[in-house]
Amino acid sequence: MRHLPIKNKLFIQNRKRIIDLMEPKAMAAVNANDVLPTNADGTLRMHPNADLFFLSGIEQEESILLLFPDAAEAKNREILFMRQPNEHLQIWEGYKHSKEDARKISGIKNIQWLSEFPVIFRALMCEAQSIYINSNEYKRANVEMQMRDVRFIRQCQEDFPLHTYRRLAPLLHQLRVVKTDLELELLKEAVGITGKGFRRTLRFVRPGVMEYEVEAELAREFIKRRGKFAYTPIIAAGKNNCVLHYEQNDQVCKKGQLLLMDVASSYANYNADLTRTIPVSGKFSRRQKKVYYAVLRVLRASIEGATVGKLHKDWTKEAQDHMNEELLKLGLLKKSQIKKQAPDNPACRKYFMHGLGHPLGLDVHDVGDNYAPFEPGTVLTVEPGIYLPEEGFGVRLEDDIIVTEEGPINLMAKIPIEPGEIESIMNRRNT
Repeated sequence: MRHLPIKNKLFIQNRKRIIDLMEPKAMAAVNANDVLPTNADGTLRMHPNADLFFLSGIEQEESILLLFPDAAEAKNREILFMRQPNEHLQIWEGYKHSKEDARKISGIKNIQWLSEFPVIFRALMCEAQSIYINSNEYKRANVEMQMRDVRFIRQCQEDFPLHTYRRLAPLLHQLRVVKTDLELELLKEAVGITGKGFRRTLRFVRPGVMEYEVEAELAREFIKRRGKFAYTPIIAAGKNNCVLHYEQNDQVCKKGQLLLMDVASSYANYNADLTRTIPVSGKFSRRQKKVYYAVLRVLRASIEGATVGKLHKDWTKEAQDHMNEELLKLGLLKKSQIKKQAPDNPACRKYFMHGLGHPLGLDVHDVGDNYAPFEPGTVLTVEPGIYLPEEGFGVRLEDDIIVTEEGPINLMAKIPIEPGEIESIMNRRNT
């Protein structure tokens, strides 16, 4: 693992929280993610299962966690199954966790090799009345492969057809949306790395550099600080600003253009999410600055509006109303258009067509219930934008915030966002 060791107190606490939500005589099973193939004998680097990591801190393939708080024997109430290291694995794949390593990382005393799983699992299923099975229940997930969780569910139902099966995802979503202090420490580390990467780009960007060169500068800064890209970077110059999920990153940055960068670091599997839009030449044009300030005002109003008890849809509606006002000032909307807008199709959607923000954590688009009021400890992105393809540019700004009883806290408050500060840093590079 690239990151520094994490206090296993985090994972011990998380297991206690999920156990408190489980039904009596129920067992829960959580599997690692698959190692996915490419072509020939190639594989992608495994991405740790967020739920397994949340409960154990384990990032190794083929791992399985069992939680059975009502097990007759105390040793069986938490069991972690791991691949057994051997000489062959060490030669071809490198280091694998020992049992002692796994105990230290997770705080789980009973560590077993994966080969023992079938026998132990059958014995415990004979004790349990029901089992919580995990699955990807993110509302926008579109998984075409039969993943490990799905295979596990099918095998369980075939082997134990008379058990009651329960969904673990709603319980995990409930817990993961509210971040503990230990989780916030890791998120702040990811934000700090992201900020350093952004400052590096301010000293690097100038006419003639390629979008992928900017990406490379960010990669260098993230990796040397034990981070990695939280998601595929968007480095979009000129008209590419207006492509919401632009990922080619292969065009030259030209004089007079804006460069939109939606890019952030992950640290210890916790993700930041940042967007900044900067002038390639080191100075905004008058029109670019007007649009920029409009987006910035919506961003700040939306941050202020992210309060405990508010519904996501109401928060979004407030932002859309602010955006309508700004677009009116810019001459992009007329009062008649705003007056005639449908409740579910605001006038601003022509220039601001995506959502205002989303929960953030172990997944970039983190789990959470959009129909539940904001709770203290919820981490959100706030990312308004105005896109003007007919003018050849767009502006998006994004910060990450914590919802608290005392009001929202901007985790990215120290990352440059004021046009003057951005211009000042960019122009100092030449002195």
